[in-house]
Formats: sequence, C-alpha cells, structure tokens
Amino acid sequence: MKKDIEIPEVKNVTLAVAREKNVLNQDEWRVYLLNNNEFDLENTLVASRGYGEKNGEEQRTSTLRHFLETVPAKGSTVVEPIDPNVFHLNNEYWVSYYSGSQIYDKRFVFVPETICESNLVFIKELQKEGVLHS
Repeated sequence: MKKDIEIPEVKNVTLAVAREKNVLNQDEWRVYLLNNNEFDLENTLVASRGYGEKNGEEQRTSTLRHFLETVPAKGSTVVEPIDPNVFHLNNEYWVSYYSGSQIYDKRFVFVPETICESNLVFIKELQKEGVLHS
C-alpha cells in the first residue's frame, strides 16, 4: 500500500519585482526573494522562465537557474534583473529551498502585464517600490 507523501506548505516566502534608479537615473527592475521567516533558507534554487504570446506568436525566454546559498531570516536577496520587454509574458519562478533537512518548493507566476506602474506598492522589506507576488 502506498503511503501519501505530505508536502510541506511554503510560508512567509515570496517574490517581488522592484524598480530602482541606476547611476544614470534610469529605471532598472530586479526580482527579489523575500524571507519573512525566523530562520534562514539554505541552498535555495530558483528556476525562472517567461512564456506567452504577442501578436498571435508564441514567445519564450531561456530558462535560467540561480543558486542562492543562504537567504537570511527576515531578509531578502536579488534573484535576477528582469527586462521590461518581458512583462507581457507569464514570468514564472520555481523556488526550492531547505530549512533544516526539509525541502520546500513553490511556483510563483507574475501573469502578463501585472508588473506595471498601476500595481506598484511600497515594499517595506526592500524599501523600494515594486510588485509583490500575492
């Protein structure tokens, strides 16, 4: 008889896409992983990709993989820069991390056109404006 595997729920971990000014006073966008837990996230893997269509044509980005050794408790870290030219796509991030010996896994998707001016909020953890994944 097969035993059901219990998958632990990801809590207090999310993504944000934040806008900031560079040295030339131009907007740059970055994806951040936010850890609002009381413990560090260890050996975090993030796979990112964009997919969708524009003018009836299918579009895809490359799949990128990022390794984040430690995301501190009550902290954040940059995952990657993101180009506004892909905001019309689904921007998907698979996040996997360890807490102790337990692995956690969650898929986050910013659906098309949600990374935009009208959805910007102040993200206190980053002290920046951005779009916080719900």
